[in-house]
Amino acid sequence: MKNIKNNTNMLQEARWLIPGLQVKRWFALIFLGAIFMTLGVLILFDVRPVFYMMEFIQKLARNVSTEWIAFAFVMFGAGIFFKGWTKTNLSIIDGKDNQTLLETLYRKRKLNRGPKIVAVGGGTGLSMLLKGIKHITNNITAVVTVGDDGGSSGRLRNEMGILPPGDIRNCIAALAGDEDLVTKLFQYRFKSGEGLEGHSFGNLFLTALCAITGDMVRAVKESSNVLSIRGRVLPSTLDDMKLVAEMEDGRIIHGESNIPEAHGKIKRLYTDPDNCKALDDVISAIKDADLIILGPGSLYTSVTPNLLVKEIADEIAKAKAKKIYVCNIMTQPGETDGFTVSDHVSVLMQHAQSRNIIDAVLVNDFMPSNLAKKYQMSGSYPVKLDLENLKKLGVKPFLKKLIEDNKEGYVRHSSNRVARAIYYWYRKEHKHDRTLFFNMKDLSKEECKL
Repeated sequence: MKNIKNNTNMLQEARWLIPGLQVKRWFALIFLGAIFMTLGVLILFDVRPVFYMMEFIQKLARNVSTEWIAFAFVMFGAGIFFKGWTKTNLSIIDGKDNQTLLETLYRKRKLNRGPKIVAVGGGTGLSMLLKGIKHITNNITAVVTVGDDGGSSGRLRNEMGILPPGDIRNCIAALAGDEDLVTKLFQYRFKSGEGLEGHSFGNLFLTALCAITGDMVRAVKESSNVLSIRGRVLPSTLDDMKLVAEMEDGRIIHGESNIPEAHGKIKRLYTDPDNCKALDDVISAIKDADLIILGPGSLYTSVTPNLLVKEIADEIAKAKAKKIYVCNIMTQPGETDGFTVSDHVSVLMQHAQSRNIIDAVLVNDFMPSNLAKKYQMSGSYPVKLDLENLKKLGVKPFLKKLIEDNKEGYVRHSSNRVARAIYYWYRKEHKHDRTLFFNMKDLSKEECKL
């Protein structure tokens, strides 16, 4: 048993040698430097280490067979190497779990080389997406709508004059370690207390930091540092943006929280004030992105508001990145009653004033046989896929099972399934583009010969 345990420990230590950690090179450099320093000191004091070492080896070679000398050197060197390696590991982890540190380091190195992803949206849909995407890459920029005027965010917005922190807080928490105590604290909502009831700790924390730094962007950055999130979270604009909906019956509805309660068909959505200015960092992120994701989330109150910032819509349309929209699974009462997949896509294109904002739409292709009755009772139904209308819009459907498995018949996005589906589509499209590029190069060579 003792031998098995020792062998297991050696195997765990050897895992530090796997490619991608970028650790071995630095240890080798330290080791080489130590040898040269030792030789230098010995030569300085006229010990002549090289001469005596060569003389010793010659005498040894005359009296002992070559095989035994080689074996002795290998075993002696291996013993020193693994002893030093073990002590180095212990000094680095300082009592922490060796395996956890190794996995964390490897994951960080791997995720740092992942694609640059910009996720645009708000509400629970965006935070759900980020929980899955953070396992694919660290290069994430979450662009969050700031039109929220309900609940804790609305109260803080009206009383403190700040941007609504709720969706930003959810995204920061989603990109952090889910089991971390600080993250749970950030999401904690007060259930009692005069003035505190209904507020979340994270909202109050962001509000306090905004007052200290004088800037919501700086407050978000400092909060992100506290939770050590993967990627960054940015508000779409720093302007005091409020949503306004013009209904088909002529009514004008002010405020994000009032729009679903109007129970009518929305003709168009716009902002007050007009022409909100996009954050410079958001524009830079879109320009540098490899992949841009829209949704999922409430069509009119979470996803579309970001596209009402004209600079954002224009940059997405011009971006060379792959662009995919994650369509909602169920219609939303009072907002998207009777909507098909193409209706969702059309609304986004209409408000962005461009068809170039979406290359493909990710659609759930599986529904539970025992769909919960609460959906029908509230007037929510599965969003139907209408291929012909999508084709007219120039958008390709990509179908995958996106929901979590459960016995109750509830329809909820699985963050891991959505992230894997998006990444699979991205890799597939990226590979297709590379194949097309090389085929075009070969074609050009043939044309040159002609």
